[in-house]
Amino acid sequence: MTEIRNVAADLARFKRRVVVIGLAVLFAFSLLCARLVYLQVVRHEDLAEQAESNRTAIVPVVPNRGLILDRNGIVLASNYSAYTLEITPSKVGDVEETIESLTQVLEISPRDRRRFKRLREDSRSFDSIPIRTRLSDEEVARFAAQRYRFPGVEIKARLFRNYPHAELASHVLGYIGRINQREKTAMEDWDEEDQANYKGTDYIGKLGIEQSYEKTLHGQTGVEQMETSAGGRAVRRLASHPATPGNTVMLSLDIKLQKLVEDMFGDRRGALVAIDPKSGEVLAFVSKPTFDPNLFVEGIDTESWQALTESLDKPLLNRALRGTYPPGSTYKPFMALAALQTGKRGPNVVVNDPGYFNFGGHRFGSPEGNIGGVDMRRSIQLSSNIYYYSLANEMGVDLIHDFMKPLGFGQITGIDLGGEVRGVLPSTEWKRNAYKRPEQKKWYAGETISLGIGQGYNAFTMLQLAQATSIVADGGRKHKPHLVLATRNTVSGQVVPLPQPPAENLGYSAANVAVVREGLTSVVTSGTARGVFAGAGYQAAGKTGTAQAVTQAQNTKYNARALEEHQRDHALFMAFAPVNDPKIALAVIVENAGWGAGAAAPIARRVFDYWLMDQYPSEADMAAIKVGKATAPIGKPRVASEVAWPAASAAATAP
Repeated sequence: MTEIRNVAADLARFKRRVVVIGLAVLFAFSLLCARLVYLQVVRHEDLAEQAESNRTAIVPVVPNRGLILDRNGIVLASNYSAYTLEITPSKVGDVEETIESLTQVLEISPRDRRRFKRLREDSRSFDSIPIRTRLSDEEVARFAAQRYRFPGVEIKARLFRNYPHAELASHVLGYIGRINQREKTAMEDWDEEDQANYKGTDYIGKLGIEQSYEKTLHGQTGVEQMETSAGGRAVRRLASHPATPGNTVMLSLDIKLQKLVEDMFGDRRGALVAIDPKSGEVLAFVSKPTFDPNLFVEGIDTESWQALTESLDKPLLNRALRGTYPPGSTYKPFMALAALQTGKRGPNVVVNDPGYFNFGGHRFGSPEGNIGGVDMRRSIQLSSNIYYYSLANEMGVDLIHDFMKPLGFGQITGIDLGGEVRGVLPSTEWKRNAYKRPEQKKWYAGETISLGIGQGYNAFTMLQLAQATSIVADGGRKHKPHLVLATRNTVSGQVVPLPQPPAENLGYSAANVAVVREGLTSVVTSGTARGVFAGAGYQAAGKTGTAQAVTQAQNTKYNARALEEHQRDHALFMAFAPVNDPKIALAVIVENAGWGAGAAAPIARRVFDYWLMDQYPSEADMAAIKVGKATAPIGKPRVASEVAWPAASAAATAP
């Protein structure tokens, strides 16, 4: 039977479908139009910016680092540019295989490999790490021809730091090195402006002036807007904002004097700090042995690092800033001043020195033997231990502490170098906090005795001793020691002196200071240092000292030959000159060298001769000083201003 279709129903159903499809198409076109309007109108600027960003790249331009000069304008740290070959580990499949392939194109030494390995350990996988530095133009061209073989490897032009005088003043200058992960984490706490200024910067000051004045030396980072291809390669520069070089830092240091002192130490260990007592300017800041900061610029290799860190001489230790020593007899003038200022003992009080001091059943001896009766001036001149044993007993540890603290002993001086240590200025409170067991916390009266001659718990830096000496030299006025005099704007040339706090007057009686000065002067004219300063063209004042490196039992005679070299006594000297108008004050220690007058005072004499008389030791005199066999100058001194300044070390100078 033939089915009769309902045409009207089919037509109605068809019309409904057409309407639904039409509405769906209309809705789809409406969505498309809305999206187009949104993209073309609402997000036009944003998308245009993204498109421009895909077409261009913002590249930071690292500024030239500022120079470091001495007080006479001699360059101590500069820059040079060179090409480096760098590997980004995250972009390389097998790093070791890539390095092996690179050796077929360029020479890569075992030292280069060790340095790369050390840098890689301190870096992230997406950091670019140098495998070779100082590439020649020929080497650059050779690699460029085969660059396609080495994805993740590229040549970069970088600025390198150069220390033209190598090891000279290395503890003052410090060095720069690649920013490690710890430093990157710390930089995240900087404000946004400082973080932005270090975009593209891979190296930062690590020690010394390089670290303390990092942001002054760094400069302002510039930017370049580059048009790039689809592959990310630069096509052309669209715009640029040049980087601003870092400012020049001008030191108070006299680098010729610094070199003279470092040469006089020879192979011996020790430290010397020389200060202008009227301003606090540091004229020489020596720590021996030194190290070559150029080793760190490109990343130090493992063998060189181990040689520095495992050496028994500890060349990386800044002995002037961080080495603490008992001051020995150089402490006696300050004890004398303390007695006068506190009223514990007058200048004319005579104390019998039989060569020993009995206290609590113990006999404290003296190498000077039976001196007899001494007043304060003669106690300094003859370095009477007994005089100061009894004085320390009368004063007590806390009174000694309270007087010595303003002089800077056991305190942070605030010099513009990081890492300064406090040392130990003992007191009853200090001992309570320093020890754990109850019997150790108690201060015993017998412990006070040896403090009077600069032994016992006393442990100070040469910087602290030099500052205290400069305070006495300037009549009780205390200046903050500092190494930087001014900065110079690289662009404008404007020199801006660094402001320093005004001197603090410690309120010492002029008469009391005069007594101590008379005692110190007598040391040089007729005491332990008279032979060293014979024939000097000025009047100096000073005090020799010998400090124990290891504790010896009472009544045990010191015998240097029976001890290992590192167990022998230290030689010290503190002094200033001229007496009536001091222009320089210093403290010096020669480790394990024995008698202060034999090893330390001769160095001080030549420093004064240089600074006050423009004299430089003869070659014969220099040879004798280096081995501790000099007193007064040998031969005719040279004119310091005419002594040729040595050429920069070939190893330290950029190619």
